[in-house]
Amino acid sequence: MPKAKGVESAAADSQDLPFEEALKRLESIVESMEAQDLPLDTLLARYAEGARLSQLCLAKLNEAESKIQQLEKNPKGELILKPAPGVDENI
Repeated sequence: MPKAKGVESAAADSQDLPFEEALKRLESIVESMEAQDLPLDTLLARYAEGARLSQLCLAKLNEAESKIQQLEKNPKGELILKPAPGVDENI
């Protein structure tokens, strides 16, 4: 049981990571899995952490994308900022 508790706390800790740190950690995990002859349990644990980090990075990228605004010309020819399609203006 203590192992599962550790996994849950690691998942919670990874949610607070900035995108850049999560990506560096993910790259580190991939490199270690490719370079080392690791036991199956270690590989599975690193794979699970990598999967969580991958989902975190994707979520942060999607969030950033939704915040991007586009320049658009109004009928007078002036450039205005317009929220990207699908963005809730109340965010």
